[in-house]
Amino acid sequence: MSRPRLIVIAVVAVLLALAPAVLGNFGVSLLNDIGIGALVALGLVLLTGVGGATSFGQAAFVGIAAYATAWLTTVHHYSPWIGLLFALLLTGVAALAIGLLTLRLGGHFLPLSTIAWGLSIAMLFGNIEALGSHTGMSKIPALSLFGVSLVDPRAMYYLIWVVVGLAVLFCHNVLQSRSGRAIRSLRGGGILLASVGADAFRVRLALFVLAALLAGVAGWLYAYTNRFVSPSPFDVRASIEYLLMAVAGGLGQLTGALVGAAVVMVMKNALQDLLPLFTQRGGELQAVGFAILFLLLLHYARAGLMGFVVRWTHGRFAPKASSAPPDAPALAHRQLPARGTRVLAVRNAVKRFGGLVAVNDVSFDVAAGEIVGLIGPNGAGKSTMFNLLTGTAPMTSGGVEFLGEDVSGLPQRVIARRGMARTFQHVKLRPHMTLLDNVALGAHGRTGAGMLSAGLRMDRKEEAQIQAEAWRQLDRIGLASRAHELAGSLPLGTQRILEIARALAADPVLLVLDEPAAGLRRKEKQELGELLRKLRAEGVTILIVEHDMDFVMKLVDRLVVMNFGSKLTEGEPASVRANPDVQAAYLGGAVAVPAPRVDEPRKAVAGAGA
Repeated sequence: MSRPRLIVIAVVAVLLALAPAVLGNFGVSLLNDIGIGALVALGLVLLTGVGGATSFGQAAFVGIAAYATAWLTTVHHYSPWIGLLFALLLTGVAALAIGLLTLRLGGHFLPLSTIAWGLSIAMLFGNIEALGSHTGMSKIPALSLFGVSLVDPRAMYYLIWVVVGLAVLFCHNVLQSRSGRAIRSLRGGGILLASVGADAFRVRLALFVLAALLAGVAGWLYAYTNRFVSPSPFDVRASIEYLLMAVAGGLGQLTGALVGAAVVMVMKNALQDLLPLFTQRGGELQAVGFAILFLLLLHYARAGLMGFVVRWTHGRFAPKASSAPPDAPALAHRQLPARGTRVLAVRNAVKRFGGLVAVNDVSFDVAAGEIVGLIGPNGAGKSTMFNLLTGTAPMTSGGVEFLGEDVSGLPQRVIARRGMARTFQHVKLRPHMTLLDNVALGAHGRTGAGMLSAGLRMDRKEEAQIQAEAWRQLDRIGLASRAHELAGSLPLGTQRILEIARALAADPVLLVLDEPAAGLRRKEKQELGELLRKLRAEGVTILIVEHDMDFVMKLVDRLVVMNFGSKLTEGEPASVRANPDVQAAYLGGAVAVPAPRVDEPRKAVAGAGA
């Protein structure tokens, strides 16, 4: 961690420790409310800011935990610490059930569904007599820790802020881990995560449960801080308030949860004191004031207050990055098949989109240790064929065998874990992640540390291995010196090379490349060709789609040519180049169906023929 950041953390910790000695009862109570709100906002920073899933129902999870522990301790007289376990269990189960039902919804349907269950749970509390109905539950016993009563707000203050500090540390550790890279890649889409062996739905569900558990801890603290619970603090309005905290502080920064909670709680108390001096409708105007603040933030400060701080400091408080790979044992490597062994077999593959046949009865093999090119004019069905091979799209009929096993119909992530890694025609990198983290994401399927072990730093050995592997692959493509730069700062051609490094981090048997030379300069293409030949020499099998015919002809061992969804021919580059049907398809000769005009391949083939 950088020295300026350590100084800031130390100063904040000292100020928080001294605050109860300086502030009165109201100030301490306000800080208690800020700490409880910060826990809920912290979960929203992860869920909404990082994971991209908006929730308007987090207050319901606060309420589930608060009511659960209040009921257990007041009705059944169990210890509040057993109440904590019960509250987290009930909150986690509720979040799991709600997540399984709603997280597959896309677009605006997910936020709408969170409003629905946020309303229903708050109404449920008010209609159960065992929970006190609308009057709530009172006489909740005070917490005690090591025989010391925490009935005083100042005593609860230290417990609340220690919990907040531990929660921030836990979340920070998660984001810097294998699970955290998957979470930060959720906005890149499910296809990106599946290509590295991750299940986007499971990652989002785990993140949803984590955010709910943070809200559950806040609910438990709320119950013993106020020693009274009722339905009104857990309705949708409270959820919107928590979301406002996350937005105001900054959805991109964990510390934004603390700053946002402080801003919103201070503003709320200020409005409650000031508005009654001017009007009798203070409560309604308070809601209007928060609505205006929300709109202003969305228009002028979407990055929140911490976004301004990050830009103002120009990264001076950023964590200190290592300039060398960690000294760690290598990750386990696959045993590559013997050269010449059949790795991939495509049999009568067909893909229909309604009445359009994109791939029509295509068959070919790929043997270990060779580079096979899949070529054809635009619209020939090459990218669709790639999607069928990797499991991105289902086949209409036909089959695919990979390493002797039928993988037709298997999910993309399962095929990726079996050793088929790919790049994309349209680059899929996470621009706000470093080159090192983008490549480390490729090793996701080779490792297994979960969110809990990451948060508790029990994954250190595995994480060091992942980082060492990412450094090795960056060095392999000549980008190790730029490891800590953001991927979004790279030119398109270099981003394509970086995608190959991410695919190599998966330790593939078959490397499937979709137009890797697109956007590269001549020298970069030469370096790419040298890299692919080196990989072939190491035993990696490569299947490549590329429009640069000069590049392909000098690189591949065999070519498979497609036209209008069907296989036109197959063979060595020289024989394919001399084939009249191939020349007709590319040069616009007499064919049954007019081929689309593709100028660049036409020139390339003409040049090659000359």
